[in-house]
Amino acid sequence: MKKIGASLFLVASLTGLFAQTNDPAGRPLSLTDCFTEALKHNLNLQIEQTAPQISLYNLQSAYSGYDPTFNFSGQHLYNDSGASFQNGQHVAGSDYNEQFYSSGFNGGTPWGMTYDLAGNVSRTTGKNFATLGGTNYFLPFQNSGGQVGALTLTQPLLKNFWIDSTRLTIRVNKNRLKYSEQGLRGQVITTVTAVENAYYELIYARESVNVQQEALVLAQTQLDQDKQRVQVGSLAPLDVQQDEAQVAQSRANLIAAENTMSIDQNALKNLLTDHYSQWHDVEIQPTATLAAERELFDVQDSWNKGMTGRPDLVQARLNVEAQGIQLKYFRNQLFPEVDLIGSYGYNGSGQNFNDTFNQFSDANRPFYSYGAQLSIPLGNVGARNNLKSGKATEKQLLLQLKQLEQNVMVQIDDAVKAAQSAWESVDATKSALIYAEAALDAEQKKYAVGKSTTFTVLQLQKNLTSARSDEIRALANYNQALANLAAAEGSTLERHNLDVEVK
Repeated sequence: MKKIGASLFLVASLTGLFAQTNDPAGRPLSLTDCFTEALKHNLNLQIEQTAPQISLYNLQSAYSGYDPTFNFSGQHLYNDSGASFQNGQHVAGSDYNEQFYSSGFNGGTPWGMTYDLAGNVSRTTGKNFATLGGTNYFLPFQNSGGQVGALTLTQPLLKNFWIDSTRLTIRVNKNRLKYSEQGLRGQVITTVTAVENAYYELIYARESVNVQQEALVLAQTQLDQDKQRVQVGSLAPLDVQQDEAQVAQSRANLIAAENTMSIDQNALKNLLTDHYSQWHDVEIQPTATLAAERELFDVQDSWNKGMTGRPDLVQARLNVEAQGIQLKYFRNQLFPEVDLIGSYGYNGSGQNFNDTFNQFSDANRPFYSYGAQLSIPLGNVGARNNLKSGKATEKQLLLQLKQLEQNVMVQIDDAVKAAQSAWESVDATKSALIYAEAALDAEQKKYAVGKSTTFTVLQLQKNLTSARSDEIRALANYNQALANLAAAEGSTLERHNLDVEVK
């Protein structure tokens, strides 16, 4: 089975291919073909598919809290102290030059520990001034020193131990990625349902044009026959005016039906393409017909599907989960900071840089420290109120979830009843059409022998046209009701064998 990824390539077990036609203005399309086009080109889907991508980038960005930071610095210092007097005594001055270099890494770990690995080295040259017996002396000096492997570790034991700001951001962003994936799944369901409804609406519009064409033929035939009767004197000329009015009304109804079909064509095209101009002159020719296959409805089964399959319900539960993560962080911030700290490294010194580096290599002059530090916020007002606010928000989200679950159950119940009613209407309109056809046929036979009137025949023609319209409307409504029920359950993709996967 193919899949639909975040790039929204088609991931459905679709076997229909576009039918080729020699007429460039006509394109026969099955419902499956329409799904294929919509999943590739629908603009709402293209917009929604960016949401998981953005969420994924945000998640990856959250891991930057663990990125180590490298730093390096170098300085040159010069100082000339000059001579001075201290306690009435002349003190000779000095001058010196120093080169100082340092570098290191610092960062954090997924368990809350922070580290700082650093090193430095410096070299100082200069001379001291001295006066002895009236003679000035210059005493040069030169030395080098530094530290290497100066590793400092800080490990929280309470606050920021099981969760800190970085881990909070990562967990929340993982949750938001799932949320955006469900949003994309919901948009796919919405789009597929809209395409299915528009497809059946277009079939209805085309059938409605046929019904109005048949009505016009009936009215025109009646007019032609009545004109002949007027010529032979068996019918009054006034009756022909009724026929002409019926023909005119039938033409008007046909024009309206054709306009509705054009509008329905555009509605379906808008769902199928992101380049409407390329479809403007194309006439979509649905290959399906309006038919009704009876389905058994089980409200409890539909509720079960809705509670597990509705993307908006999954999103609401993810909101509660995200708030739970936030609460975990708020609780941890109530604790005092109790941290273990320690450091370790090696000293080096000598006259030149080489001497210092040799000391580093010998590693015989270590230094280290260890201990603990405690920090207790006396009021902790911010942390305590953040926790209270978080709990209130969680309660609000839980109530919103409960409300949405109830609304979903009502929507599904309404959708089931609508589908049941639509099925009953299909059966009723089919019977009404049979009776209307029989009534018109009987009345036309009576009219032929002069036992009926033009008005009655024309009225029965209207009834027949109305019955035909009602039948195809009921068939379209039933198929649309099934599509809407699947959308209410969140089972649209399973119904059409579409398997959506966001990568």
